[in-house]
Amino acid sequence: QVQVVESGGALVQPGGSLKLSCTSSGLNVSRYVMGWFRQAPGSQREFVAAIHWNTDTRYADSVKGRFIISRDNAKNMVNLQMNNLRPEDTAVYYCNIDPPRNEVWGRGTQVTVSS
Repeated sequence: QVQVVESGGALVQPGGSLKLSCTSSGLNVSRYVMGWFRQAPGSQREFVAAIHWNTDTRYADSVKGRFIISRDNAKNMVNLQMNNLRPEDTAVYYCNIDPPRNEVWGRGTQVTVSS
């Protein structure tokens, strides 16, 4: 049974930074393209960032230059460093395989950007 657990979400002021982490049991993250996704209230879940086996990365245009995705294979972990946060980044953040699989979705972690 695959389980992912996201953590690190918080309330932060605009311009601030957060680091999200995703750990998994039952899923070896080094064997997959791993991604971060987010869902804001009243909106569809959307792609944020992904990291490939060879550590190549890609980002949604809205976060490019501000967010950095990384992986720590030894810890079976995928991280998302978020800098210069904006109110429009407010959402629940999830990690999953990219493209995502329904059976992998976790509960996510809430990020709120507000003054």
